[in-house]
Amino acid sequence: MAVSSPRRVLGLQLADGIGRGNMWAFLFLAFTSTMVISFLPAAQPYVLKGVLGVAEDDTGKIVGLLGSAAEIAMIASLAWYGALADRFGRRPIVVIGFTLCALGAGLFPFAGNTGVLVALRVVFALGVAALNGMLSTLAIDYVRDRSRGKSYGLVGLFSGLGAMVAVLALVRLPQALEEGGAEPVTAARLSFLLVAAAVLGVAVLMWFTLSAARVSESAARVPLTRLVREGVTLARDPGVALSYAAAFVARADLAVVAGFLSLWITDYATREHGMSAAEALARAGAVVGVAQTVAMLGAPLFGWLGDRMRRQDVLILAQVVAAVSYLSTLLVDDPLGAGMMPVAVLVGLGEIAAITTAGPLLAERVPAAVRGSAYGVQTLCGAVGILVVSSLGGALYDSWRPAAPFVISGVCGLLVVAFGLAVRRRIAPPAAEREDEPATAH
Repeated sequence: MAVSSPRRVLGLQLADGIGRGNMWAFLFLAFTSTMVISFLPAAQPYVLKGVLGVAEDDTGKIVGLLGSAAEIAMIASLAWYGALADRFGRRPIVVIGFTLCALGAGLFPFAGNTGVLVALRVVFALGVAALNGMLSTLAIDYVRDRSRGKSYGLVGLFSGLGAMVAVLALVRLPQALEEGGAEPVTAARLSFLLVAAAVLGVAVLMWFTLSAARVSESAARVPLTRLVREGVTLARDPGVALSYAAAFVARADLAVVAGFLSLWITDYATREHGMSAAEALARAGAVVGVAQTVAMLGAPLFGWLGDRMRRQDVLILAQVVAAVSYLSTLLVDDPLGAGMMPVAVLVGLGEIAAITTAGPLLAERVPAAVRGSAYGVQTLCGAVGILVVSSLGGALYDSWRPAAPFVISGVCGLLVVAFGLAVRRRIAPPAAEREDEPATAH
């Protein structure tokens, strides 16, 4: 239940009714949700090569297929998750999200063919949709307006820590088990089951530590279809439209780093250096870990900027950084060479810049009663972005070059920059800070 709380946690001014325990639970949610969301895409190449024995020439297409199927599932569910969260609170949606992720991840390496693999990836994606939507919403619900930039910065910091644990520790579990004497298939299955069990434990913890309050009791009486429709209608505001467009790119960036960067390195390591699938995955984890470390360190910077600049301006700046970063992958020929590390640094900075700036702009444009629906639609836009980049990028990965998904993300980022420059002067300052809004729904 909601409790009275001290005014600050890590410099954040808490919303009324949010306790310190609720805020720490949310930050742990940011850590663990990103950890599990990053784990499965990063570990996919190991399952494809070590368990299913997929031919190297087909891995890009299959990763693209898995990403596309996942995003279709997310597109079908995201707006509804937001409306359900406005109706029933955020906390049940978080628990559902973790449960579905655990189910999809735990069974993933037991798939006997690509069709079953796609089905399990869809289950996992439905969980990811719930977690992504609630993570964005809670980052706003739990704090007052003047702390919302910093809130997203801290979410980025804790999310970066979670991603680092995923790519530096969790993806190494199969290799560690193999070194302990397990067969590759057994190592993969046991690793995924251990991760799934931990995720279920987190779901239980979230039920007892997140706030159970609702942002608006009136939302409980509004039909779900109307809540969804209101989230879409809000895009008439140019600031909301810009936030939705930025989310299209930001979520695609995250998917590219989690999935295609790992695939690029593991493919190259096994083909050019003769490494085993487990060894290649460990090398990929090191490079992705550099990107996520930079993302983690850069998150507070963009959060700080978000509370000191006009939020549309910091969003445009972030999209410029992201576009340049992703296009820099065109300079890489050897992903295991020294030249990959500066690019990984840029990619990590671009990834977190895009992710941490879209949410605060949306928060100042929408009322609390439909905030869940608005963030559901925003995350839906991100899912469409991932679908476009995963399907087109997966095809071009095999037929053109491994940097193709990054190039597509960079070009999309430049389009958002152009749109932002066109509408930035039409985005009026918010009428007033919503400091007296009731606290969150969870």
